[in-house]
Amino acid sequence: MRGWIILGLGAGLLYYVATETNKLDEPIAKSDELLQKIERKLDSLTGTKIIRVDNRLAHLKKEIGQRMSERELKALDDILASEYTLQEFKDDYCSGKTKQHDSFNKDNLFFICDRLK
Repeated sequence: MRGWIILGLGAGLLYYVATETNKLDEPIAKSDELLQKIERKLDSLTGTKIIRVDNRLAHLKKEIGQRMSERELKALDDILASEYTLQEFKDDYCSGKTKQHDSFNKDNLFFICDRLK
């Protein structure tokens, strides 16, 4: 009986920490990111897709590289890493809603969004 009470208290404490505090937000975000990477890897391993060479993104990076700092270039590399991350970036920052990006200044963000359309 004592084991069930301890288990119930532990579950209640975990529920409280997960819903009422932000202590588990970062680990949950990391695990979601890991799951997305695994899903993308599985998608790439199980399906055959036609790979189209797209020089537009390489040209974009070369064109904007003069204007950006090293931190912004690294963030751009992360965005251009796959179609999933590129689409997420477009949905979040290029959908017409003015949203501030952590790495890019406002002018570079507008420039990137204009070039990606």
